[in-house]
Amino acid sequence: MESRAAPATRGGPGQDPDDFSLVLGGPLFQLMRRAHLSDDALSLQRRRIIVIALVAWLPLLLLSAIDGQLLGGGVAVPFLLDVEVHVRFLLVLPLLIAAELVVHQRMRSLGKVFCERQLVPEGAQSQFDAAIASAYRLRNSVAAEILLIAFVYLVGILVVWRHYTALDTSTWYATAAADGSSLTPAGMWFCFISLPVFQFLLLRWYFRLFIWTRLLWQVSRIELRLVPTHPDRAGGLAFVSTMVHAFIPLLMAHGALFAGNLANRIFHLGATLPQYRLEILLLVLVLLLLILGPLAVFAPQLARAKRTGLREYGTLAQRYVREFDTKWLRGGAPEGETLMGSGDIQSLADLGNGFEVLRSMRVIPVTKDAILQLTLATLAPIAPLVLTIMPLEDLLRKLFGMLF
Repeated sequence: MESRAAPATRGGPGQDPDDFSLVLGGPLFQLMRRAHLSDDALSLQRRRIIVIALVAWLPLLLLSAIDGQLLGGGVAVPFLLDVEVHVRFLLVLPLLIAAELVVHQRMRSLGKVFCERQLVPEGAQSQFDAAIASAYRLRNSVAAEILLIAFVYLVGILVVWRHYTALDTSTWYATAAADGSSLTPAGMWFCFISLPVFQFLLLRWYFRLFIWTRLLWQVSRIELRLVPTHPDRAGGLAFVSTMVHAFIPLLMAHGALFAGNLANRIFHLGATLPQYRLEILLLVLVLLLLILGPLAVFAPQLARAKRTGLREYGTLAQRYVREFDTKWLRGGAPEGETLMGSGDIQSLADLGNGFEVLRSMRVIPVTKDAILQLTLATLAPIAPLVLTIMPLEDLLRKLFGMLF
């Protein structure tokens, strides 16, 4: 096993092709290690969450208190009543950090499983290792994270936040003026420190998803040794679908972020939850596509394996049933051999079961359970907003009425 990997790929944490990690690398990871907020196994997670969340949230609380805008101060949205800011920094930010450990632990066996199942031909092993090494180089890129920081300030703050997500009313972070809104001291920290930290961590996850998609695409360029009759009904690739469950905390973070934004608009701008039903549906569809879409790169190989398997297995089945017919229905059985106790019937049934597995083989290694679980993870943080259109008592009464 050691002979197939270049020494350079085994030189540090998260570099082993047999111990794959999508998150153990990059300048921020190295900074966390030097600051004793992480180690090579992404431990000290609670410490990271507390420190980063407090840097982003606590100064906002203190500066708003100094300005007298915690619960009043003549603004429409004081700090303590801004649901979105608390959800963003006290719930979504910890979820983004916690997702790193989940993804690391759930995906680290990726390369090992490919090798254990002998999906990669011996002649293509170097190509597989090169794909893993390429993912590591991209994950560790200093230039990539610098570009993410630049994008946050030039696009995330100046365009997206100012024109699309900032509330169009006087708030603790911006007060209305004749020539437009002006940032408060808390708003300055929010705009130039807290929000960039949050957006950087979020964009860093999108970058990791790009690395994941690129890796799967490169692996799909290898002529894998798929087995059409594999009981997982995905040619032996269903384990890749189970790994996407690692992204559940990331989907919950997106759902919570969206819910916080909706809560502010419902509580402070008079909006209602049904107004955003299309946006909620779009959110779910986009996130499912973002997480499950990369698995579609295996569709051409799986479809080809299914067609080949149906043809070859059909030929085998034809030979067997013809011999079975000749032996037991046309008088071809040897004299004295009885049907009772013969394994021919069981073999015929096993052949039918195998053909049914092949016929139901999926050309994209995605299960209904994965779709359902990812959907529920996205909607779970939004679900409490149902109480804004229906009191809890009425909701429980209807629920019990349906069940009982």
